[in-house]
Amino acid sequence: MDANAPASVWLEAARKAMQIEADAVIRASRRLDGNLSCAVELILAHPSKVVVTGLGKSGHVARKIVATLCSTGTPAVFLHAAEASHGDLGLYLPGDPTLMVSKSGNSFELLQLIPFLRELPSPRIGIVGNASSPLAAEMDVVLDASVEREADPDNLAPTASSTVALTLGHALAVALIRARNFSAEDFERYHPGGHLGRSLRLTVREVMHGREEIAWAHPEDSLKQVVIAMTHYPHGAACIIDSAQHLCGLITDGDVRRALQAHDDIRGLRASAVMTVNPATIDPDVRLQEALRLMEDRPSQISVLPVVDRSSGACLGLLRLHDIYRGVRL
Repeated sequence: MDANAPASVWLEAARKAMQIEADAVIRASRRLDGNLSCAVELILAHPSKVVVTGLGKSGHVARKIVATLCSTGTPAVFLHAAEASHGDLGLYLPGDPTLMVSKSGNSFELLQLIPFLRELPSPRIGIVGNASSPLAAEMDVVLDASVEREADPDNLAPTASSTVALTLGHALAVALIRARNFSAEDFERYHPGGHLGRSLRLTVREVMHGREEIAWAHPEDSLKQVVIAMTHYPHGAACIIDSAQHLCGLITDGDVRRALQAHDDIRGLRASAVMTVNPATIDPDVRLQEALRLMEDRPSQISVLPVVDRSSGACLGLLRLHDIYRGVRL
């Protein structure tokens, strides 16, 4: 394949690579057995930390597994196998389990750690691509990371093998999540910064636009009055309420545009004729993560949600998708 090949050939090669990797992951999932449970039990029995090590591409995979374990309630550190015998072995406490990641199972730097790990002692878990290798023979538990072939045309680059190794690390982390009953609240504790942490920590009430900040109207108000209110409070929608502050409907910018397209003269239109009746709503004390799912996990994404108190039925304001992503009140 060369630069003069048609783009369709490149696209087909990319799709085939992804299919090879996907098939390899599925086969690895079917091979999972009691060894995974043994690995979970071994880690749970030693509450200090897990030491994860590997070389080359397996080393990169090991670092990602460490990040996933740490963020989901299992303390873990990465050990560079080549640096281990030059002082880095001091990170161990007796009993710390070791997770070794290797495609071949023949890496000298990993094998030379075995006598030290026996002496500590350190229980050994292997994510190994060759179950008959010398390294696999030294493990207390082996997770089979073998693949039929790599995803590149010449079957050389660590592609499918590194993907399978990473997914096995993720599978182990997820099993530990279940074993530890690690909750969304626990996850938030480890992710105080960034969008994910804010969406787990903050509630709708903390970022919504309240009554004094949004456009309001009544069903009998003219569409012109609604447009004036929406122009004054440009948040993309107006809440249509009754005299008791209960939500009757919602008029969005899109609803106004569609009304203008459908009617040559809008002077006689009332809010009730344009509004969406029974729109999706959200309670003010719901976490932003749940609000985000409500707005995005649907056939047609919505960008604004009326906030309604579930107990009283009163409409309290609006939540915009933009506000969730910013995580601040605008």
